[in-house]
Amino acid sequence: MRATKAKGFILVLLIATAACLIRPASGKIPDSIPCSNCHTMHYSQDGAQPSNWGSSGPYDLLLTNDCLGCHSSSTSLTIVNSTPIVNNSVAPTSPLAGGNFYYINISDANGHNVIELGNPDDTLTAPPGEFHSGQIGQDELTCAGNNGCHGIRNFSESVGAISMKGSHHRNLTGQLDVADQLWNSYRLLNGVKGYEAADWKNLDSNNHNEYFGSTSPLDTSTCSACHAGGSIGVKPSNQTISGFCATCHGNFHALSAIGNDTSSPFTRHPTDVLLPATGDFVSYTVYNVTAPVARTTVPTSPSASVSPGSDVVMCLSCHMAHASPYYKMLRWDYKGWPANGQTNGCNVCHSSKN
Repeated sequence: MRATKAKGFILVLLIATAACLIRPASGKIPDSIPCSNCHTMHYSQDGAQPSNWGSSGPYDLLLTNDCLGCHSSSTSLTIVNSTPIVNNSVAPTSPLAGGNFYYINISDANGHNVIELGNPDDTLTAPPGEFHSGQIGQDELTCAGNNGCHGIRNFSESVGAISMKGSHHRNLTGQLDVADQLWNSYRLLNGVKGYEAADWKNLDSNNHNEYFGSTSPLDTSTCSACHAGGSIGVKPSNQTISGFCATCHGNFHALSAIGNDTSSPFTRHPTDVLLPATGDFVSYTVYNVTAPVARTTVPTSPSASVSPGSDVVMCLSCHMAHASPYYKMLRWDYKGWPANGQTNGCNVCHSSKN
């Protein structure tokens, strides 16, 4: 990693773990947690901020730290004091389901270069597959807000904590099958349905998140496909995780991008289409976290079964959300296979194509 790109990244990590003292297993902050764990009135104490606060405050909403200040760690642990860690300064021992920004240090191509990392992308100047020119620039991608993934993207409350206002106080976990507010949306991705595993991990066939999918991708020929919150709100009208990705990467994941049809042959690899119940795909019957599927109904608990013809291919069948050890945020070493015993995740679905 280049030293000039590391400065901001290291600064965040030095203040990270101590900032969030105790969090519950879900995103909701219960009454038993003191307000002072997260908030302060004046951002000062005896003339200096305590060591467990962020160093660049004061912060919006009277907070003592920012997003990565709470969700980073200088250790390899990915759950610290019941807080999910998505940004480690050393290789994480057990990355959470969304991956870990640590892998951005290996290559910009391994994840999303959110500006909070202080590590801008040296190659891309816009989201791959962007269908609105100038939608998000090279130095504008954030964790939350208008140019990010979490929080409300409504063009008036711009970035970070403000776009998340109140959500940690009401956030639900488990089955989220309404998603009409930020606090009842999957992983605080506004308008997205799903089932949240309490430990934030996709461990095995019996313990994993459940993702919501559709049998047809977004039709981005209409503005309302992505602006389901109205003219000033960005969220997918089909409420799926792939639809959410398509609000930035529409030229990859929209109906028009895959060939204006939900049947093979495709122009691009489809998402929000049924896993076929014929050919290669009939062998995929046991849930595999290497290539997870989405469901057309949000379940009340994880299922170890996969049903070709009923379950759905999605963006996260192949990619991680934050960052992964592999090129293009993939879940396996697509470029390195078959050397060194690498997994070929394509074979999970395409079982006969070894």
